[in-house]
Amino acid sequence: MNAKRHVLVIDDDAVVGRSFDRVLSEKGYEVDTALSGEEALKDIEAHDYDVVFTDIRMPGMDGLEVTERIKARCPWTPIVVITGYGTEENEAKASVLGVSGFVRKPLTPEMIESITLKALEKPAEELAPANEPIATAEAVAKPLGGWRKASRVARNAGLFLAAPFIALGYIIALPAVGFYMFAKLGYEAYRKNHAAK
Repeated sequence: MNAKRHVLVIDDDAVVGRSFDRVLSEKGYEVDTALSGEEALKDIEAHDYDVVFTDIRMPGMDGLEVTERIKARCPWTPIVVITGYGTEENEAKASVLGVSGFVRKPLTPEMIESITLKALEKPAEELAPANEPIATAEAVAKPLGGWRKASRVARNAGLFLAAPFIALGYIIALPAVGFYMFAKLGYEAYRKNHAAK
């Protein structure tokens, strides 16, 4: 590695940050750690990072909110969520935000190194989507066919471009759905009331 690659690790558990620091510093990376989302956002303002790892459950700002804010400022920075609490709901939210993938604790030194290499070797739009968790060095190293890479690029670009419209759709649709449900319940109560008389 000619120039040191800069990595940010966000986790309220200092042991996780130290683990990344120990493994990656020995391999020539420069590693910064942050114990909260707020601290991480200050670091993002001051430095350019080649890859960001964030825990999902933290006091105050959670990993998804941190991801959203980092992506707003640096949309092509690869972000990998490290968590012991992977859920389909969180993975769906993260996928819309453009997260590169989920890595579940506990992490081994080999996994840390492999995942970091994977994130740095590929442009952000070609990284594995969040619903395909990166779990082992073998999974990280698995080769992809050209058509599959193109498919992932198109899907991730589509998600990135569609996210604001999806959010707007929810904002517009929720009041209409709520009004419909309220009117339906009122009508049913009215019918029951008059049927009883």
